[in-house]
Amino acid sequence: MNMPLLAAVVACVFVLYSIINAAGNEEHPVRKSFLEILTGFAALIAVNLLSPFTNAAIPVSVVSVIAAAAGGIPGVTLMLALNAFF
Repeated sequence: MNMPLLAAVVACVFVLYSIINAAGNEEHPVRKSFLEILTGFAALIAVNLLSPFTNAAIPVSVVSVIAAAAGGIPGVTLMLALNAFF
């Protein structure tokens, strides 16, 4: 996994979320952005930890980490649905 590229993309997603939250007059835009990205990562980790019980796993790659960071829980759910059907 290309770690500098991954870190740069996650940082860009964080800055973009912060700008969007600041434009939306959020009280704490940086904290909200951090929590949105963190919930996406937590959902990706939870899916992979529960994969022995559910037989549903998402391979961890640059694309899946970016989708989890940018999409949050809906992004991970979409990856699960696409993985189930294709």
